[in-house]
Amino acid sequence: MPALSRLLAAWVPLAGLALLAACATRSNEVLPAPTDPAQFAALGCDALYDEADRVRQRAARLAYTVDERSGNNIVALGLGVTVFWPALLAMRPNGPDAQALARLKGQDEALRVAQSRRACPPAPEQLAPERAATLPIALGERLVYEERAAAGGPARELGLRLVALRRDETEFAPDLGGHALPIRWRQDPWGNQPNLPEGSGWLHWKRLLQPELALGDVVSGEVIGGDSGSSGHLRGQVIALGVQTSLGRPFDAAVIELFGDAPLGSRSTRLDGVMVVDRKSGVLLRLELHGGNPEFALRRTLIRIEPAAP
Repeated sequence: MPALSRLLAAWVPLAGLALLAACATRSNEVLPAPTDPAQFAALGCDALYDEADRVRQRAARLAYTVDERSGNNIVALGLGVTVFWPALLAMRPNGPDAQALARLKGQDEALRVAQSRRACPPAPEQLAPERAATLPIALGERLVYEERAAAGGPARELGLRLVALRRDETEFAPDLGGHALPIRWRQDPWGNQPNLPEGSGWLHWKRLLQPELALGDVVSGEVIGGDSGSSGHLRGQVIALGVQTSLGRPFDAAVIELFGDAPLGSRSTRLDGVMVVDRKSGVLLRLELHGGNPEFALRRTLIRIEPAAP
């Protein structure tokens, strides 16, 4: 009996933690918070479309945060309950992330009602011409990057010809030294490439950059290596803002100091570097990433912009 008592005493706290983990909030379990559509009554259709875009973009990033915390911390239970106890409490349905996501979902529903009351047609897929005109790049132009391993070696030329400007993504036709590639390079308005195939041969990041980068902002996300498609993690902080005109046009540049890790056999290797990205278009201006895994050691620099074909 004493042995059974000791076993029960050890099992009960772990069972409670397992139940708590099982109740961890997933983004699709968060219900919309009631929101009055009347607060959007003064907006016209175009303004309603833009506000809906902003709400959904913020909700998508927050949903990823909620799901990432939930999944990672359930796995981490086996590594030490005391260490992860504060994170487990943050996963509860009444946690701040879940509450913020509920508010955004409620706003999205209210915006849908407001659009219906105004008899707005479906939002156009393409970016409005007046908004496209504010970007530093134009349809048909070809962005030319020089790529080489961060430790040196021969360079290769990556071309990205802008073929579509949509409300939620920018699409390029990529080429390697002028030879077309059988993929489409699609990135969100901030420069992430969430749908680029893993193992595409090109280092890219699925979730890292975010809208309205400000000095001191911290970013984090997933970086995908070259041919193998192995996944690493990057974090960064915006250390400088300014206008760059070296390519003959003004880029609203954010400089981000990077650090993280990538797989290297059965262990991991440190990553560090710097990224410069245009805040208006998500266009990458420069990337320098260093690490022990050659798939993640890269210099990518925008060296020129070629005009659209006649």
